[in-house]
Amino acid sequence: MERVINITDDIFYVGVNDRETYLFEGLWPLPKGVSYNSYLIKDKKNVLIDTVKVSKSDLFIQKIKDIINGNSLDYLIINHMEPDHSGSILAILNAFPNIKIVGNKKTFEFLKALYGIDENLLEVKDGDELVLGKHKLKFFLTPMIHWPETMITYEVTEKIAFTGDAFGGFGTLDGGIFDDEVDIEYYKNEIRRYYSNIVGKFGPMVQKALKRLSGIDIKIIASTHGPVWRNNPQVIVDLYDKWSKYEAEDGVVIVYGSMYGNTEKMADYIANVLAKKGIKNIRVMNASKVHESYIINEIWRFKGVIIGTCTYNNGIFPPVENLLINLSHKGLKNRIFGVFGTYGWSGGGVKGVVEYLQKNNWELVCEPIEVQFSPSSEDLENLEKLAECFVDRMN
Repeated sequence: MERVINITDDIFYVGVNDRETYLFEGLWPLPKGVSYNSYLIKDKKNVLIDTVKVSKSDLFIQKIKDIINGNSLDYLIINHMEPDHSGSILAILNAFPNIKIVGNKKTFEFLKALYGIDENLLEVKDGDELVLGKHKLKFFLTPMIHWPETMITYEVTEKIAFTGDAFGGFGTLDGGIFDDEVDIEYYKNEIRRYYSNIVGKFGPMVQKALKRLSGIDIKIIASTHGPVWRNNPQVIVDLYDKWSKYEAEDGVVIVYGSMYGNTEKMADYIANVLAKKGIKNIRVMNASKVHESYIINEIWRFKGVIIGTCTYNNGIFPPVENLLINLSHKGLKNRIFGVFGTYGWSGGGVKGVVEYLQKNNWELVCEPIEVQFSPSSEDLENLEKLAECFVDRMN
């Protein structure tokens, strides 16, 4: 029998850890794994809130059966239809064939398309309530965080917000599941990497949802990934507020692509000048080696971005271009940027980077610097000026 984890007396955590999946959504590395969180409310009507990835369905269903101990499972609430949360729906229907599925109109459109399910449904609209006995649920539609059907289920009696992917993060829950049981500093970077790469594009919708929830008394935030926030849920709310407003800390991310070390030499020189001028938060990242999700995470955190590229086939070095393509999808605002790079017999890389970043409506703080093969002493002086422009702009 699996250990029973109580959120409150009648509300249980039935989530699972995934330490096997290498890429989340086939894109984002999971070196620290990920949790799929699901919750069970015991009352006159027993309710399951979201499911887990299909590969974990056996363990998941056993946890549920252990808690309800032969009683019925009456409702399944679907806050989000992405398969890492809906993947065990068919297994749940097989184990509990009389269960009624609760969701909104868009939920049921996706439910039929993904799993062919269109029976025994209870549609809810924004603000609707469902009484279970002692407990009462209220539903808030929060579309485009980060799918159009997403919603938040609020348990009125215990004041718990079951938030779907909102307020989630990467990383398995190793031992404890609550913010006061784990090292939150260990999770924060992976929470921001999750936000910046998964949810970040939808900042305006996050702001809309935060305003909607601001008048609600929330004691616990229970997401579908990462820690359950019971000690101080305002921490994760404040972080989402900051990130969705595109606010940034003072610091500079230098990203470069270099075939033979010359562009890397320029990146290191800029970093040294920035450090001498008092900038402490400096991240130098090799686009050929560091996965773009980690680079985007740092760019989401810091105000200054400097991109360096060698020229490759008259254009941007492919690893750098891949980063820029992905970054352009995120809609990140309020950043300042600079560009440098190298070329052999013809240019094109630096120009291409400038064109990409200007589409983001970022501020170019210094003229781009492009050198042939390797930087001369004069080129180094220009790189020093580029660094000084960033220092002046951030002061």
